[in-house]
Amino acid sequence: MSVEIVFLRCRSASHDDCGVIESQVDVACALARTHWVEHGHGIMMTPTSSRSPAEPIDLLDHAEIDELFSRLRTAFPSKRNDITVKDDLVAFRSLVACLLSAQSLDRNTAKAKAALFALADTPSDILALDETAIAAAIRPAGLYNMKTRNLKRLCAFLIDEHDGSVPRDRAGLMRLPGIGRKCADIMLSFSFGQPVIAVDTHIHRVANRIGLARGRNEAETAKSLEARASHWAGRASHMWLLRFGKAVCRARSPKCSGCLLHDLCRYELKATP
Repeated sequence: MSVEIVFLRCRSASHDDCGVIESQVDVACALARTHWVEHGHGIMMTPTSSRSPAEPIDLLDHAEIDELFSRLRTAFPSKRNDITVKDDLVAFRSLVACLLSAQSLDRNTAKAKAALFALADTPSDILALDETAIAAAIRPAGLYNMKTRNLKRLCAFLIDEHDGSVPRDRAGLMRLPGIGRKCADIMLSFSFGQPVIAVDTHIHRVANRIGLARGRNEAETAKSLEARASHWAGRASHMWLLRFGKAVCRARSPKCSGCLLHDLCRYELKATP
């Protein structure tokens, strides 16, 4: 198989875009056992061994995973204010927030959610709205034309198939227009209290980087994590991993030196403490 060289130019991209790009490349490097070599204005990936990209990296064993979650629980204990814009007492509102959150910062999703529900807050009422009005309300979340169409389809599906109620199982949630594995797991965990670890871009990056799970995308990582995570960690581990990913194991310039998981981590490029 020929070696592909990936050359990235982030100089003209926004800070957030660069972070997403580097996060994706970092996961690819971990899966393919590659090293980054700075080259000009970008990053070039070169293989460090003859291992096939399809072969798994060394993953943590069960004892190491238990230790990892124990340390995260101590360092990032659960708090009463561990809520996000997707949390809501009404499941439908949480579901809509999940749909709006795709490729959107939480603060922008919150603005879009508030503006939309100021106009209508039930599937039938949203269906009655003009698409132009919906698009204008959810504009802060980005991709507003596509999200408007998905929102209309979602509301129609809920009414036709579920009498306006939100399904409480993963299969039912993932049948909904615009709802994938991540949103389904967020609903199961935060709205319905099930012991599910919802995988977003931060948890996808962290899990693959440190050897906790393996997956080419968030859905694959979620399946791997579901099979490998300590059962006792439960839904709280979502916030442990999320905080760790934002505070320490960041997409750009991870704080490897002094990291509480340094001795367990499988990240090949980690700095020496």
